[in-house]
Amino acid sequence: MTINNTVPITQEMISKHGLSPDEYQRILDLIGREPSYTELGIFSAMWNEHCSYKSSKKWLRTLPTEGPQVILGPGENAGVVDIGDGDCVVFKMESHNHPSYIEPYQGAATGMGGILRDVFTMGARPIAAMNALRFGDPNHPKTKHLVSGVVAGVGGYGNSFGVPTVGGEVEFHPRYNGNNLVNAFAAGIAKSDRIFLSEAKGVGLPVVYLGAKTGRDGVGGATMASAEFDENIEEKRPTVQVGDPFTEKCLLEACLELMDTGAVIAIQDMGAAGLTCSAVEMGANGGLGFELNLDDVPCREENMTAYELMLSESQERMLMVLDPKMEEQSKAIFVKWGLDFAIVGKTTDDKIFRVLHQGEEVASLPIMKLSDEAPEYDRPWIEPKPPAPLEAKNVAEPKDYNEALLTLIGSPDLCSRRWVYEQYDTYIQGNSLLRPGGDAGVVRVEGTDKALAFSSDVTPRYCEVDAFEGGKQAVAECYRNLTAVGSKPLAATDNLNFGNPEKPEIMGQFVFAIKGIGEACKALDMPIVSGNVSLYNETFGEGILPTPTIGGVGLLKDQTKFISIGGANEGDAVFLVGEEAKHLGQSIYLRECLGKEEGPAPFVDLAKEKTNGDFVRGQITSSNLTACHDISDGGLAIALAEMAMASNKGMEITAEGEYQHASLFGEDQARYICTVPAQNADIFEIAARGNGAKVSKLGTVGGDTLKINDSIAILVETLRQTHEAWFPDYMNGEIAQAAE
Repeated sequence: MTINNTVPITQEMISKHGLSPDEYQRILDLIGREPSYTELGIFSAMWNEHCSYKSSKKWLRTLPTEGPQVILGPGENAGVVDIGDGDCVVFKMESHNHPSYIEPYQGAATGMGGILRDVFTMGARPIAAMNALRFGDPNHPKTKHLVSGVVAGVGGYGNSFGVPTVGGEVEFHPRYNGNNLVNAFAAGIAKSDRIFLSEAKGVGLPVVYLGAKTGRDGVGGATMASAEFDENIEEKRPTVQVGDPFTEKCLLEACLELMDTGAVIAIQDMGAAGLTCSAVEMGANGGLGFELNLDDVPCREENMTAYELMLSESQERMLMVLDPKMEEQSKAIFVKWGLDFAIVGKTTDDKIFRVLHQGEEVASLPIMKLSDEAPEYDRPWIEPKPPAPLEAKNVAEPKDYNEALLTLIGSPDLCSRRWVYEQYDTYIQGNSLLRPGGDAGVVRVEGTDKALAFSSDVTPRYCEVDAFEGGKQAVAECYRNLTAVGSKPLAATDNLNFGNPEKPEIMGQFVFAIKGIGEACKALDMPIVSGNVSLYNETFGEGILPTPTIGGVGLLKDQTKFISIGGANEGDAVFLVGEEAKHLGQSIYLRECLGKEEGPAPFVDLAKEKTNGDFVRGQITSSNLTACHDISDGGLAIALAEMAMASNKGMEITAEGEYQHASLFGEDQARYICTVPAQNADIFEIAARGNGAKVSKLGTVGGDTLKINDSIAILVETLRQTHEAWFPDYMNGEIAQAAE
């Protein structure tokens, strides 16, 4: 059958589809003719950055992805890691940045919906979610609107679906003014021998559409996600999908019930590029062809074109290859849950992706070339040059240390996130052991003695000045946060958010961040098992800070052994694990108290991270600690203040160091604060020596005031009031914003 191409392909049309002239010529060479309009859309979807990873594949291959704990690494919808006793954890992180800037509520909500589908498509029941959010300057006229919409979208979808949000990040910086980041994480539990893949098998088998009906929402969304923003951003609003968490909950239950029947041969969620990407990936992964008849696709809008049907990103949809003997039984399950079940095609043995619509063949493409022949670029890059050293003696001390600590603890990046996390249901399902606000979320694994810990981390200001150390630090901080609650870090997922990779300096940041992440993952035995790359995060040519977010999962074999930052008791000894601080470059102190962003990122000694982490974890497992907290943004003084507030107890601390402001606010790595019952203090120090970890006794827990040296004396209640004030004051309009 001859392709009927009624729409002439123009250069302007090619450009609007995000294809370069060279890429279009590659299409002509591969298929030997001009593509139809629908075929152009299919190529655009499959070859854009969001789906093909054409600028990043070369470097992603260098990441460590294997280990004895890894059941399934990158390549499927999510990674799978063994947690023992026939159980596994399935998890992934993914971005929904561009849609969330255009339409914050639906952008964030459908980001949550998409990541949940990635998990339950594999046969896992979701048990936890996180989100890593980054917004522009709080004084920017659009920031509050974005914060409000994104947080409401995350909560609205996650709460209605019924998954607890157990952790995450919220940060502000002017470089996100025109391009906020919304990175969504989800994890689920499955049986290790019942993981479902997207690899189609068998010829002549029915291809089944499952879930909600198709509309015009999200058409071209994947291509939009691979483009910079400009003055025409409002025209992109129709490309944002609309989510329905109640339908997704039904889809979850129906899919898991269907999977129990043995009817599912292969399954894939319809995310980016909708029907196109799910069908092509299933066929290509299995080395088969697919024939789709779009007349059988359930629609909720009239007169949809083949182009719209293929590229719609309507939510809550799946595509499945079905055992034909179980068609009626399978259909009955979806009818029971009030969802569509429609046979829309079949698998073929000719490796052709064939699309029929209204009696015409609107696409006929070699399926492997759509997938395997996508462009792959080795883009030029420039090695980033770290700034000159910044010695503590050249950084001004605060005139008033009390004022400095209160400034930091009440600043936008260090204040309490209660306003955010109280909009999320943390305790739904009844298995969450910690509320957000500490180092990591902890969730029981139902029916076992085990628990899982979850954390999300990156420090973009470090990555901006030294992508290699910044990449290492993102992994190391995630490792520390998982360790600080008592879990053994198992594996990680990444969400690599960067600007335009066609700029050599941006590509250099990407390359060196990957190098740093890879080195840290190897040293800390945290392989990357899944992830996402989000590029072209730029507006009017200004890129975001490089933000390679790391989401980590840790295992507690005994759920009763978890620990928090708030368990300190009166009279406990307070210990520093690690070195005294000296590094003030790129610190929050430098930015918030002195108005400067300068100096190098802190060096990450991965051997010390491993030594200190192993020691702290062992002490928690042995029940020798009452509280633990890693030291990161804001340094020792902030970590102590956070522990004092969480425990509702004061501390009397003596912090050594050549320069007091560096010892209190320096952001040197591989460090923790631990509180130990007084009678166990000697044992703790002996154990540290035996494990090669350096520890220093700082003081004791007690009273109602945080006292540090002779410089700081602040009531814990004053710390709390300052810590809690900024977010609600800002969102209530009590902190002035710039005028429109």
